[in-house]
Formats: sequence, structure tokens, C-alpha cells
Amino acid sequence: MSEPIDSESPTPDHLLHTGSEHPIDPEDLVMASGQDPTPALIEKARQAMERDGAAAVERVLP
Repeated sequence: MSEPIDSESPTPDHLLHTGSEHPIDPEDLVMASGQDPTPALIEKARQAMERDGAAAVERVLP
């Protein structure tokens, strides 16, 4: 992301997307689930994405 986000304001529409519109990495998946991206959670997300493909993303971002 190239522009800072003010946590007090809603996310602008042009920054919102689902996994089916853009490539997503495991860290994105962890953050989309509302969790902090720790190494263990990133690895778990990587495994879910490898196993389930786009379905892993769609579970978090329907």
C-alpha cells in the first residue's frame, strides 16, 4: 500500500478488494481475519491457501 491509512476513518473504496480481484499473500489473509501476522499464523494461512486455493480467501472475504 502506498498511502497511509488513518485508523479513525473508513477505508476508501479504492483500497478495498477481495482475494478474487487481486493476488493475496498469506500475510494479507491473516490480517483480513483481524489477527496480527505472526510467523505461526502466516504459515497456517500459507498452508490453507495451498490446500484450498481461492476458497481460503473467500472464507474470510466473502
